[in-house]
Amino acid sequence: MADKSSAIWVTANERFKSQNGDWMTMGVVAAVVAHFALFALFPTLNADDIDFTGDEIETIELPPEVKIPPPPEQIARPATPRVAAAALDEDITIARTDFESNPIENLPPPPAGARPSDVPSYIPRDVEPRRTNDREIIRILEQRYPSMLREAGISGTVTLYLYVNERGEPEKSQVQKSSGYAQFDAAAAMVAERIEFSPAMNRDKPVGVWILQLIEFKTQ
Repeated sequence: MADKSSAIWVTANERFKSQNGDWMTMGVVAAVVAHFALFALFPTLNADDIDFTGDEIETIELPPEVKIPPPPEQIARPATPRVAAAALDEDITIARTDFESNPIENLPPPPAGARPSDVPSYIPRDVEPRRTNDREIIRILEQRYPSMLREAGISGTVTLYLYVNERGEPEKSQVQKSSGYAQFDAAAAMVAERIEFSPAMNRDKPVGVWILQLIEFKTQ
């Protein structure tokens, strides 16, 4: 049985080779011819010339580095000033307007085209303006006295150019002679605004005039 089946298988194999060998040979030959024709007849491929262009690179200078300073140290809060009780003498708190030692007539006349109240100048009059509320000004002086200077026992006198209009109202002031302390000068200007005057008269007509007014801050 073994020999018979082996003989049948060999015979079938041989028969398959004999029947298909020619077709295989022809297929191989056809494949070779097709590949050769493909390479021979295929058009030649040429690469296009690709030009790569770009914008010109520009150098930019960077701004200098900014160094941020450290935050300032916290300033210590000053000590609360102590208010000292100081009695003010009504007779010496405010000084009189002294026209003999400070003659207003020495001032030049107002410039041409300027208003009388623009700059200190001499304006003719027959009757000088007079203060009418000295007691109230004494109280205002005590209120406006710079507390730090009063506690330190510092006194000062400010001489002001003061323009008193035709209604007797202080309209403008300018320091003629400083006390040497900006606090006194500023306080004197505020006190001068509260002074009330009887208006100056020129030939029975009220006129605005410039006067010299002394403001004195003095502790006892």
